[in-house]
Amino acid sequence: MKCQDEEFQEETFENTNFTGISFKNSKFIDCNFENCNLSNVDLNNTRFQDVIFRNCKIQGLDFSKCNNFILTIGFEHSFLSYSIFSDINLENTVFINCQVYDCDFMNTNLKKANFEGSDLKKSLFRNTNLSFTSFRNAKNYDIDPNNNFLKKTKFSIPEVISLLNTYDIELE
Repeated sequence: MKCQDEEFQEETFENTNFTGISFKNSKFIDCNFENCNLSNVDLNNTRFQDVIFRNCKIQGLDFSKCNNFILTIGFEHSFLSYSIFSDINLENTVFINCQVYDCDFMNTNLKKANFEGSDLKKSLFRNTNLSFTSFRNAKNYDIDPNNNFLKKTKFSIPEVISLLNTYDIELE
């Protein structure tokens, strides 16, 4: 399937293996990816507008290389690993019931984002705007309140206690 220098509108991609494919200079507008493998896809200057990834495997993608004009993406029940979301605006982005492992969210605007029900094992949050973001029922996040902006950020008990990991204290 040719995906480089192409434009796709209102398309649904189902059960497709895009491993190693180039999306370079392509536009995906109002598209859905369902049960797809997007490992090591080249996202250089890719435009995603109103794109949802459901039950997808997303591994080794650098979303910071996307065209950031109207970048609107969402993830549901997907496995994301070793992907970069640094230095981009992901306000209102959803990561619902996802496994988000070893992903990088440095200098990212995640205001009003939603990580509800997600597992964030070894994902990095630094200098990230997490105001009004929801981590309800999320787990394994490691967020340093001193190095991120938290305002009205929503957490669940007992996982919220992990916010104290940065301090040298003991809880009993």
